[in-house]
Amino acid sequence: MGTLSLLKCYTPFSSILFAHSARAANHAAVFRRKKLPSFRAISSSQPSTAEKNHDDGKSFRSKSHSPEVWLHNTMSKKKEVFKPKVESKVGMYVCGVTAYDLSHIGHARVYVNFDLLYRYLKHLGFEVCYVRNFTDVDDKIIARAKELGEDPISLSRRYCEEFCQDMVTLNCLPPTVEPKVSEHMPQIIDMIEKILNNGYAYDVDGDIYFNVEKFPEYGKLSNRGLEDNRAGERVAVDSRKKNPADFALWKSAKPGEPFWESPWGPGRPGWHIECSAMSSTYLGYTFDIHGGGIDLVFPHHENEIAQSCAACNKSDISVWMHNGFVTIDSVKMSKSLGNFFTIRQVVDVYHPLALRYFLMSAHYRSPMNYSNIHLESASDRIFYIYETLHECESFLNQHDQTVRRDSVPQDTLNIIDNFYDVFLTSMSDDLHTPVVLAGLSDPLKSINDLLHTRKGKKQQFRIESLAALKKSIGDVLTVVLQQLKKKALKRANLTEDQILQKIEERAAARIQKEYAKSDAVRKDLAVLGIALMDSPNGTTWRPTIPLALQEQQIDAR
Repeated sequence: MGTLSLLKCYTPFSSILFAHSARAANHAAVFRRKKLPSFRAISSSQPSTAEKNHDDGKSFRSKSHSPEVWLHNTMSKKKEVFKPKVESKVGMYVCGVTAYDLSHIGHARVYVNFDLLYRYLKHLGFEVCYVRNFTDVDDKIIARAKELGEDPISLSRRYCEEFCQDMVTLNCLPPTVEPKVSEHMPQIIDMIEKILNNGYAYDVDGDIYFNVEKFPEYGKLSNRGLEDNRAGERVAVDSRKKNPADFALWKSAKPGEPFWESPWGPGRPGWHIECSAMSSTYLGYTFDIHGGGIDLVFPHHENEIAQSCAACNKSDISVWMHNGFVTIDSVKMSKSLGNFFTIRQVVDVYHPLALRYFLMSAHYRSPMNYSNIHLESASDRIFYIYETLHECESFLNQHDQTVRRDSVPQDTLNIIDNFYDVFLTSMSDDLHTPVVLAGLSDPLKSINDLLHTRKGKKQQFRIESLAALKKSIGDVLTVVLQQLKKKALKRANLTEDQILQKIEERAAARIQKEYAKSDAVRKDLAVLGIALMDSPNGTTWRPTIPLALQEQQIDAR
């Protein structure tokens, strides 16, 4: 196999970790209004993506060479080999936001991590039906609407659109379908009727409650006994219930609240039934992956299991996945506690890729603490990655393509192969993204050596090596560098003209041999997160971690 043919085996890592498609860019405007096929339709006998890719010769590898994927299952409390129920196809449901306010970075962590899983499964050749809902009918929405004097459905629609825009900003691919509660009342009512008919629920004056004592397996996901459980609702306990742990499937209408007609009178659904109904609508009662934040294990996902099994005794989800909290000073970030930063607040001063990198820098199941030093470090690393790729691309563009031969040195191929092995092994090991990000160091260092060191400049087939390394890491978006610089200027409260003026002042001081003054200029800028880079071609600047935060890092070690 020729070298260039060999390189076709590698898909750029950025297409999995960072890049987004044109489809995502239009997501907020389209807002997924059209009806999409269910998983059952998608699961019809068609050639898999892997097979189609393999047939046209563009596959990174044939699916037979793909590694086993291991995912941690909250139900079994261990990692398991992932085996989809339908060969080559995956049904995945992730609980979406309750749309009553802007989303915070705790939400960002959920949806970036499941975006990574979605991308990686597609990368391996699976055809994925990814369903992520919107809760647009809920007590919190009604309370916020009353506070603002706004119609609850209009308020939730507005925040659904804001959420979509945040996902585009974070380069998250749009799911296959994003159902809303308000658009699925017939399915919700139908599921409640099934649960009632099967003897698992009861009616109290138009309120329908699930009877947890009728479901012996209640608590199997969270390992809670009935004596440990609370009501599992977003409202106060109702004394009319048979058991305090019983939860509402349908709530009778209250004055001034939105309602829908039902066999039990006007009302609206409880929180938990919504996801059971929408997941079964698009994926059926048996599918592969159900995910969300760890705070959803109980009561939300525990109640989903009970409802779905009560409606259909063949209900079965293979893997339950949950990500850890984002904390501030070791306390969970949440709207109810008021200790949160919205996605908008963070990306106002940091590049979205820096936030995405930060969220991938810890394993998805581990708790992660939010701090400026972590965002500064992520921003610095993103700049280094894109600067390296930009310099590589600029160098390659200056050389005639015809001088490149189908030959890359073995040591370069080893670096590429080792990186790709790390990528596949780590991503297949329960999405171990920190190891993948660390694995970037060798190919990036190799590019910098070839571009800047005396030994690298003399290496045979230097251009071929650079082209191969760049291809293995990913295509560069040169605009990212300017965006990163713009965010750094905002954090430093400086303009680029002011920095250029400082560079001129420093150059003049050096000519006059006023080295203390020249050092002071460099240090003053470093304090603000601006690093000056001297080279034979002059002095340039780049974002860096502010000096005080660098010193904090050293002290912490």
